[in-house]
Amino acid sequence: MLQTETTETQGLEAQPISPELAIQHRRMVEAILFASENPLSVEDIAERVPEGVDVAAHIEDLREAYAHAGVNIVQVAGKYMFRTADDLSFLLRREVDEPRKLSRAAVETMAIIAYHQPVTRAEIEEIRGVSISKGTLDVLMEAGWARMMGRKRTPGRPVTYGTTEDFLVHFGIETIKDLPGVQELKAAGLLDSVDAALDKMGGMPNPAKALEEAEGQIDLEEAIAMSERAEQSAAEPDEDIDAEIEDEDDRAEP
Repeated sequence: MLQTETTETQGLEAQPISPELAIQHRRMVEAILFASENPLSVEDIAERVPEGVDVAAHIEDLREAYAHAGVNIVQVAGKYMFRTADDLSFLLRREVDEPRKLSRAAVETMAIIAYHQPVTRAEIEEIRGVSISKGTLDVLMEAGWARMMGRKRTPGRPVTYGTTEDFLVHFGIETIKDLPGVQELKAAGLLDSVDAALDKMGGMPNPAKALEEAEGQIDLEEAIAMSERAEQSAAEPDEDIDAEIEDEDDRAEP
């Protein structure tokens, strides 16, 4: 319900204003509250509307009008602001996306994975010259840029890492073969300070070889299946050995 608004001039009694003007004043108060990122006091709003506007009365009208809407006008610390209705807050929680800035270690690790994949953790540490924490790889996999590709057919069968489809989508490339080469990076001025590091690494790797190298490793599912078969085989008794022991016992009897 729109309250009656009055205006007072010097030396005269308060005079009621027209309903049309009162509605316009309320719209002003509503617009100011809607556009503000921070809570506003009655005084803050009064400074932006024509002199004599009953800001407090209009705020009460608006609070009543929005009481059952998707957004409400709430009072916090003596000030007012629009806020999503409490029973609808879960809708916005699903839309919140907080960007996370990768650490320098994570960026370097991701670059090594992109150009050297499939690559093991030990190989990443050898290239960087320092050890990496398990959390660094976890962050990259959580971001959806890196994944476990398989296991190398070397002692210990270490896990190898490579890029994901999300990585390609994020950087707008079709395949890892489209990653910029050493000449392109130098032309962009990105390798001026790391030539020594590249020499230590044996030069810029060729991403096109990644798929060929991936064929020389064991798939993770295959490795798990092999491990399970080995455990099952170890748990089963060896019938040939048992039969041989029984034959020896028979011959030993008088």
